Amino acid sequence: QVEVAESGGGLVQAGESLRLSCTAPRLSFDDYTMAWFRQAPGQEREGISCIGWSDTMTYYSDSVKGRFTISRDNTQNTMYLQMNDLKPEDTAMYYCAADLGDRRCTVAADFEYWGQGTQVTVSS
Repeated sequence: QVEVAESGGGLVQAGESLRLSCTAPRLSFDDYTMAWFRQAPGQEREGISCIGWSDTMTYYSDSVKGRFTISRDNTQNTMYLQMNDLKPEDTAMYYCAADLGDRRCTVAADFEYWGQGTQVTVSS
């Protein structure tokens, strides 16, 4: 059973935008902290953004702060990542992650549910 699933990746040029979506139809969505991680070839998985279950907490890594915006729609069991001003160094597989309650946004081991990933490629 797929608990979370990402969509919205693609190939864009530097400076363009993409919006990623993550759906979690089987979860009690508003009880879950939701996060975005990314992993480029040969690199560790990096926590880049997350949003708390209460929607009062958001986190952004320095690498995406000011360019990416995370949001969630609890009525649709969906989380979004609006990515603007994309750069070639943003090229990676992007993963959605979820876990119950409060979680540390940059610690992958804190999250139980993971999607299969969606590829984002930014050309220069």
